Amino acid sequence: MLIRMASATLNAGESIVPESASPKAFRNQAVDAYRGLVMLLMMGEVLRFADVSKALPGNWFWSVLAYHQTHVEWAGCSLHDMIQPSFSFLVGVALPYSIASRRAKGQEPGKLFLHALWRSFLLVALGILLRSTSSQITNFTFEDTLTQIGLGYPILFLVGWFARQRWQRIALGAILLAYWAAWAFYPAPGPNFNWAAVGVPPDWNVAHNFSGFASHWNKNSNLGNAFDQWFLNLFPRLSPFSYNGGGYLTLSFIPTLGTMILGLIAGEWTRTVPPRQAIRKYLVAAVAGVALGLLLHFTGICPVVKRIWTPAWTLFSGGVCFLFLAAFTWIIEVRNWRKWAFPLVVVGMNSIAAYLIAHLWEGFIVRTLHTNLGPGFFGFFGAALLPFFEGAAVLGIFWLCLYWLYKNKVFIRI
Repeated sequence: MLIRMASATLNAGESIVPESASPKAFRNQAVDAYRGLVMLLMMGEVLRFADVSKALPGNWFWSVLAYHQTHVEWAGCSLHDMIQPSFSFLVGVALPYSIASRRAKGQEPGKLFLHALWRSFLLVALGILLRSTSSQITNFTFEDTLTQIGLGYPILFLVGWFARQRWQRIALGAILLAYWAAWAFYPAPGPNFNWAAVGVPPDWNVAHNFSGFASHWNKNSNLGNAFDQWFLNLFPRLSPFSYNGGGYLTLSFIPTLGTMILGLIAGEWTRTVPPRQAIRKYLVAAVAGVALGLLLHFTGICPVVKRIWTPAWTLFSGGVCFLFLAAFTWIIEVRNWRKWAFPLVVVGMNSIAAYLIAHLWEGFIVRTLHTNLGPGFFGFFGAALLPFFEGAAVLGIFWLCLYWLYKNKVFIRI
């Protein structure tokens, strides 16, 4: 990990301008703002909409906010579910800029691939370390955002460096089709399957598990969980691994790579064609992705499930990512409405710092506020809204820290 002074970077990805340029050089502000929104949604968990909604039953406003600040239990999508695919997608968007810059400098692909491997190692290691902050021993899991990106990043680099767009699309289709086929040919759970052994209660079976062909993608009874029961037990553990409570999987990095390749395609359009033309391409890709994902879901060929990152989810969420990119590009690059996006850009230009702050600082800041202001200080509009206003104060402190880094031209990159 590097801390660079006066360098413009795309964190957890590649530079969008040459590394020698300053942040004041031209940048695609739409991409920075989109990334900033993604990180703000992640940091915004401190607003605790679910706690407020629970304290105010029947209030539709807080119920809607709570729904979109939590992951859906299995099939479907909330706004919160779009954080990880957007972050992965934007890694792909950034890569064509870096490749073009490095080619212009005459850098050798062999050395750059070694650099991609090093970046991959750092992302995986950082993800594991953050997952281990509350553990007695190192928590070797590979399903979080950073490790998933890190596992697929070397392949993304190879696709971006060597493949033209036509072959990038072929690579995307081959990855998703092969992954779908592997799951489809893995035996579906039978009538005597021991659901309790993999942490699936009877009420979940009734409410969320699929029947028929789609049952190949049921929770903790699939190819991905079988792989993790072997793979994760190769590492030191306090107890043998049997299942992930949320259904998350190591192998999801493969379809996540598909999400990054979609971003790679979008990034090439962003880099090479005028904004209005790029928007038309984004919208066509958005409609195609969402429609194909829903078609696969409702025909039972492959459900849209974020937690196990099904190929249908890759297509559906990728389409939504294209929609976000189209909206930000139209507002910022076409209409030239830029000032409003500044708070997002501050966050988006330092996404690794934002990720670390959100994961490591919340408890310290909350304890500090309680010590100096009292635990009930933010209850001035009632106990039900206290979690929201306390969270708003924490989120404001997060942003001020990122603003200080921005003003002092400190940008953390991997």
